[in-house]
Amino acid sequence: MGYESLMLRIEFCHERASFGEVAQTVSRFGGDIVTVDIISSGISSSVRDVTVQAGKEGSEALIGALRFVDGISIIHISDRTFLAHLGGKIAIQPKMQVKNRDDLSRVYTPGVARVCAAIAEDPKKAHTLTIKRNTVAVITDGSAVLGLGDIGPYAAAPVMEGKAMLFKQLADVDAFPICIDSTDTEEIIRTVKAISPIFGGINLEDISSPRCFEIEHRLQEELDIPVFHDDQHGTAIVVLAGLFNALKVVGKSIEDIRVVVNGIGAAGVSICKMLLAAGVSQLTPVDRDGALERGGSYEQPMWQWLAAQPGVSTCHGPLSEVIEGADVFIGVSRAKVLASSDVRKMAGDAIVFAMANPDPEISPEEALPHVRIYATGRSDYPNQINNVLVFPGVFRAALDCRAGEINETMKLAAARAIAEVVGTSKLNEQYIIPSIFNDQVVAKVRAAVIEAAIQTSVARRIPPDFRGPAQEERSAAYAAPGL
Repeated sequence: MGYESLMLRIEFCHERASFGEVAQTVSRFGGDIVTVDIISSGISSSVRDVTVQAGKEGSEALIGALRFVDGISIIHISDRTFLAHLGGKIAIQPKMQVKNRDDLSRVYTPGVARVCAAIAEDPKKAHTLTIKRNTVAVITDGSAVLGLGDIGPYAAAPVMEGKAMLFKQLADVDAFPICIDSTDTEEIIRTVKAISPIFGGINLEDISSPRCFEIEHRLQEELDIPVFHDDQHGTAIVVLAGLFNALKVVGKSIEDIRVVVNGIGAAGVSICKMLLAAGVSQLTPVDRDGALERGGSYEQPMWQWLAAQPGVSTCHGPLSEVIEGADVFIGVSRAKVLASSDVRKMAGDAIVFAMANPDPEISPEEALPHVRIYATGRSDYPNQINNVLVFPGVFRAALDCRAGEINETMKLAAARAIAEVVGTSKLNEQYIIPSIFNDQVVAKVRAAVIEAAIQTSVARRIPPDFRGPAQEERSAAYAAPGL
């Protein structure tokens, strides 16, 4: 499949090639030349940037043909995606301009000294007098980037930048990417703790399992700001939101269904925990070696925790066996682990969330003849299960109420809020989860999460839109007067 458009930097040898030969080649392969910019020009050669709209035969075929044109050399190829990342995708902008000495004296020396002294006297004022009140660190070591694996901190940076963009655009949260050049658990914990004073929250991302569990747990224990591993909890929240609505469509109760979760890594464990918290009483977690059994013994601490839960089943065997009679399959594993013969064995009105990326555990063509509802993590199929529905609203809420953590009650509230965005009248097999561009999502998630934070006593500030007569006294206890 070709790119939408390409930018080619081409060197021409004037004795052997002309621009017309390039134009003819592009046209022959169904493309169109959009713009031409001369970068340099000499007697014997020149360099031009040629922007091309690729034709139906695709960019690879077009580029291959151009390489065979005598007298030209393709120096560099970019497409719109690469150009969007040129120089990075985010920037820091001041909230006011320094135009004269008076401005300078207020934002820097000498006026800033008064603000520094106020924070030194009462460190809690950093939440109101610095960017801490609205800033999240998006932190990775690049060891488990979705669909790419262990690519390291440099290559992971574009993903973190993209997440920072989404934080700002969707929830007006300022976020900054932090890519740590270490996979040592203790070093990552020390690093995050050392840089935490300027941030109001920590969003961990793309850190491999099982290290991610200890890193998140330790940081939440040792910091007074919320720490949220999005690969775990963001995925679990949006899966549960989709499941709530899918069960409404098929007319089943969450307490009565049997659920198979395939892939018990970071996301899988968190999904299992949330399913149990939401009322699932027949859960079968499955990994490469087969089903985890209640009462079994496992080296991985989170697997051992699962094995001790009464809602986990005692069945054993490979996925192809334990899926028989299941109402729901949730896959966070790898492509093509499920066949049509497997889903045919599921219960009637089956629900399949096949979320392996880029290729799901089973294709829609294989699954849909045998299941009622099908969802993936992809944007080109209906019912996309996407973390973007979660983290902007959750952190908007956590920052606004200055939550010390994001607990299970807050996560369940977020899942229910996302599900409620899809009204009953619109709910159907092809629409169980809202679009990431639905402007109700962040607002509803924020409201639900703040309410849950207040109810569970982790909110250290009551936002003005949540204050009632009964809450004024509580609010005064958490926030300094006038701040």
